Amino acid sequence: MNLQLPFSLQMSLLVILILCIAVLTASETALLTYKRWHAASRNSALNELLANLDQTLAFFQLFKYLLIILATILVLLISPEFIDIRLIWQYLAALLLFALLLLVFAELLPRKLARLYPETFVYAFASFYALALKSTWPLVASLNGLANFIAKLCKPAPVSRHFAKFSGAELRQLVAIEGVNIPPEHLEMLTSIVDLESTAVEDIMIPRHQLVGIDLAGDWAELEQQLIHSLFTRIMIYEHSVDNILGFVHLRRLLPLLAEDKLDREHLKAAIRPAYFIPKGTSLLQQLLNFREQARRSAIVVDEYGDILGMLALEDILEEIVGEFSTVPIRHEHTIQVMADGSAWLDGASSIRDINQSLNLNLPIDGPKTINGLIMEHLESLPVPGMTVLIAQHPMEIRKTRKNAIKTLIIYPALPMPSQKEFEYGKN
Repeated sequence: MNLQLPFSLQMSLLVILILCIAVLTASETALLTYKRWHAASRNSALNELLANLDQTLAFFQLFKYLLIILATILVLLISPEFIDIRLIWQYLAALLLFALLLLVFAELLPRKLARLYPETFVYAFASFYALALKSTWPLVASLNGLANFIAKLCKPAPVSRHFAKFSGAELRQLVAIEGVNIPPEHLEMLTSIVDLESTAVEDIMIPRHQLVGIDLAGDWAELEQQLIHSLFTRIMIYEHSVDNILGFVHLRRLLPLLAEDKLDREHLKAAIRPAYFIPKGTSLLQQLLNFREQARRSAIVVDEYGDILGMLALEDILEEIVGEFSTVPIRHEHTIQVMADGSAWLDGASSIRDINQSLNLNLPIDGPKTINGLIMEHLESLPVPGMTVLIAQHPMEIRKTRKNAIKTLIIYPALPMPSQKEFEYGKN
């Protein structure tokens, strides 16, 4: 049996049917994607489709499956031109080939294109779909009502809903999948927000030995000069030692006293806002919420014994999300100089986390927080200039030390991993 139509016309009809199925699939996906990002549109026809989304989707499904059935029948009628009708396996092979063509060109490819360019599809066909929906409204509404009635009959008894908590890795994957139409810089910020949950305050804090403050017990003339020439608006105040931090003072409260020459040690002490202490191990996300609840902008990080480890500012957390934006001249950043041969010169006090981000390395961050601490833990001895160690397949050469600590070092490109044969030979 065959259609009384030229073979070329039959093939043309089949291609047209597949294209129509692809357009319906793309339109359905584009409409859902557009609905997710836009509440309304200036196009009245598109607004009508969005307002009756349930009916619109039923319309798409109805005509999509009708076209699939017609295309399948047409394939069965055209098949004798290519296969032996006496062999059932050739019919099955033809149907399988047709199913694969539909899957690629009428499902997968249209959906991907629709997610990338949703506006193109929804605006191009909105008027046609709105008119077609009106003309088929009784049929579509009846089918949709029947489906809703059956769904109500199958509805289970109401139970309390427990929302599953996504892990950081799952959230990152969700952002990557659903962020196709999000600008790269916005997508990077969303990913950084997810990473706040797995990053602790001690990972980005200013270490204790880099803290800058004013000793309240020092000479008053020198102290006054430090206040006048301070590059910070909030100044840390301690007494005798950084281990005895009293708090922070805002220069805004001191400027009137300085102008009237009434500032003295007692007024300065009265202007101090007590320090806000936080335990190490606190996640950045939790600390961001704590800053909001406590109406604070900076905190002192302490360990389980109450010893001061460093200081964390609100700006440090924000920079983890949006990137570097601080214009403060003295930030104690340790620059990393990458040379032409791929090696990198850096300060021993550089954070391992910053090194991993800047050089795209994978140095361990579970233990020491600085490269100096990591190398000393690896050596289990005091560093000596000229000494070389191998950590994570990266040779590291100590160039300069000061007070038993690494001042300058070089990190060379990673060495290739030894083969199994070389490993066994070295082991023997």
